[in-house]
Amino acid sequence: MNPAAFRVARATDQLEAVVRFYREGLGLELLGGFQGHDGFDGVMLGQPGASYHLEFTHHPEHPAPRSPSPENVLVFYLPDPEEWRCACERMEACGYLPVPPLNPYWAVRGRTFEDPDGYRVVLQQGIWPIR
Repeated sequence: MNPAAFRVARATDQLEAVVRFYREGLGLELLGGFQGHDGFDGVMLGQPGASYHLEFTHHPEHPAPRSPSPENVLVFYLPDPEEWRCACERMEACGYLPVPPLNPYWAVRGRTFEDPDGYRVVLQQGIWPIR
């Protein structure tokens, strides 16, 4: 049996800027993409071999709204403190400065960054407790 995989798909009106945030800032890799698929352009980003990836799409006739709330967060758990520090520094070197999280929990061992559409990414220094 294959392990479960998931895709988080989200529309954007700033495809190029959003892809830059997740590729250059967050360090995700281009896994695939498409143009003109029933009017949609899209890009898939992630880590090769991981069980998840992100898809960002754009359709010129369907405007995409900004994030409805600063509590819409995508959390990446980075267990190695040095890896976490480097990831935060890479985000800042690309011009993405940390923003205060709405939920103070994410400020204890993490840093929050906001993408061009207002969606937030938390880089959390720690391990997700898998049971």
